[in-house]
Amino acid sequence: MRDDYLRAALTVINDPNILVNVVSTRVKQLKRGSRALVVSLEKMSLEDTALREVAEGKISYELGANREQG
Repeated sequence: MRDDYLRAALTVINDPNILVNVVSTRVKQLKRGSRALVVSLEKMSLEDTALREVAEGKISYELGANREQG
């Protein structure tokens, strides 16, 4: 994982825990055949692709509503 992509993604999603979840979900989608939303002339890992997508604003996230147990 490239540090520059990670730093750029953290400026968009500044909570590292949320960023890990977003990137993890996106990597799973890419592994299943989803098309990357960024173009690169170099060979990138799926993690780097997901980080660049976040950094460039190509993907976003939505926090779920809190549910009360009972």
